[in-house]
Amino acid sequence: MASFRITPPTDYLLHRDVCSYGYFVLAPNVWVPGQVAGDTGTFCRIFDLGGIAVRAEVTQPCLPAQPGKPCRPATPRAHRGMPLRITPARPICGLARAQLRAALTRMLRLDESAETIAHFHKLDPRWRRRGQGRLLRSPTLFEDIIKTVTSCNVAWSSTKRMNTRLCEVYGIGGAFPQPATLAAARPAHMRASCGVGYRDVRIVELAKRFAKDDVLKDTLEDATLSDAHLREVLIELPGIGPYAASNILQLLGRYGQLPLDTEAVRHGRTVLGLRGNSRTVMKRVGRHFAKFKDQQFRSYWFEMWTGYEALRGPAHKRGWGG
Repeated sequence: MASFRITPPTDYLLHRDVCSYGYFVLAPNVWVPGQVAGDTGTFCRIFDLGGIAVRAEVTQPCLPAQPGKPCRPATPRAHRGMPLRITPARPICGLARAQLRAALTRMLRLDESAETIAHFHKLDPRWRRRGQGRLLRSPTLFEDIIKTVTSCNVAWSSTKRMNTRLCEVYGIGGAFPQPATLAAARPAHMRASCGVGYRDVRIVELAKRFAKDDVLKDTLEDATLSDAHLREVLIELPGIGPYAASNILQLLGRYGQLPLDTEAVRHGRTVLGLRGNSRTVMKRVGRHFAKFKDQQFRSYWFEMWTGYEALRGPAHKRGWGG
């Protein structure tokens, strides 16, 4: 089908910046590792574009060394900043194409400039060489919030299963379900069919808020409001506690707070060498990363992500999910 291009920031690298956060393997997202030299991988997703399910693939071809010759083996230099090729699986109209472009811009954080990433690297130079800085998120804040709720107090395998079933049961053609659809769901049916457990009522209540309250979404995405104010608004929502609120803030592009949980305690003990009970270690982890100021979440996350890749191999080659 007819493809189109999106020009990313000059530092953008698809396989590095998509496979930077566990959401890249949560339905309806799929990462397909590259199989040949010059192919670093393909990001796939089913999008709900105005009530029509459209599967689209995103690649970042490099420029060939010479015209008519294949790309050289994938390197950051070969792909970095190259246009993204978007290939829908079916013809789409101009409005749907604009919706798809907007969804991908938010997901891939293409609205974060190279200068924004440079600010992070100035505060924490460890990530400058590899260029790490962007973290994948969802096309909508609502999806980010639901995925955060499904990742709390549960094994990652269960998080993946919940999101797969939510898409299968409630999404149009396997896309992530719209707020109005989940708002109309019976909690008992959602629990039985999607395995969301105690989250059933909370997901339905969140969906009702987003289906009816445009002011809430506008407030949460208001760049003029402080992190502290938005955190208070988030904690008032069903199923959103301190950890979830901090994680949602980074999904909103606000990196000045840490979502501290048992994984933070593990990192504090095994990587930072901290001692004490869980509460003490958690506080010390927070103090350790405070020096990175408004970018501390990125510093914290890439430390953990590097540890994951050391154990499991590069995420973009193996397709694992955190």
